[in-house]
Amino acid sequence: MRTEKINPRYVELDSWSVAEMIVAMYEEQLAAAAAVRGALGAITAAVEDAVPALQRGGRIVYAGAGTSGRIGVQDGSELPPTFDWPADRLVFAMAGGLDALVRSAEGAEDNEAAGAQDMANANIGANDVVIGIAASGTTPFTIGVLRAAGASGAVTIAVANNPDAPLFQVARHRILADTGSEVIAGSTRMKAGTAQKIVLNLFSTAVMVKMGRVYRGLMVDMRARNAKLRRRAEAIVSEIVRCPAGDAARYLEQADGDVKTAILIGFGVGRVEAAQLLQRHGGNLRSVINESTGKDG
Repeated sequence: MRTEKINPRYVELDSWSVAEMIVAMYEEQLAAAAAVRGALGAITAAVEDAVPALQRGGRIVYAGAGTSGRIGVQDGSELPPTFDWPADRLVFAMAGGLDALVRSAEGAEDNEAAGAQDMANANIGANDVVIGIAASGTTPFTIGVLRAAGASGAVTIAVANNPDAPLFQVARHRILADTGSEVIAGSTRMKAGTAQKIVLNLFSTAVMVKMGRVYRGLMVDMRARNAKLRRRAEAIVSEIVRCPAGDAARYLEQADGDVKTAILIGFGVGRVEAAQLLQRHGGNLRSVINESTGKDG
């Protein structure tokens, strides 16, 4: 596996100065980002397949072991605060359970049956989107997850860093970030992990945009649950409605903190009508604004 190979450039790494090490590792991080470019088409196809399933009420499932599993949990955990994605529409299948997020459970990744059982326990179905992440692409637990999810008709996506990874054989969508060997041989928390995070950022953000949770580059589905987010919500309403911050705060209060409703109130739409419009348009603010105000969204 390319991710396990020794890179001749770094065999004397431990004899280098700190400055030399930092430069070398930085350069490899840039290479990790560049490796994702070749996967952009596969990411696009996965997003286009995932969105209709999620529009039918499906869930997003992240599955993996070790670093890969932790990166998946990190990506998924950010969806509720950023996009108000419902927590009950997120599933995390971590080899060894969620305790393995902070305490290594390395033997758990070898259990393919456990991965399949996690999918059975979650009642995975055709509207669910299951993302299996493994740098090596050989992790039995993650293979078990995708094999079982695929048998249930789910949209299955494999993210791996080695060409011809077995993980790709059990997934509908195959996203390869070919990062090659690491500065420290086999330490896939470095380049491979960086590339995985980029892939998941691209995938999940594009999905949320296409689900109507972003408008004009702003997170209009976020919920103002603390002072910082209230200020952000006011700024979003003010920017879109083109109104003073004080007016934006008032619209948000009238909308009980719902940013989309507050925006429509700012455009002169009644609160009840705003809720009805948003429901009719599946929460797509651009479509609602075009219909209700005549403005070019």
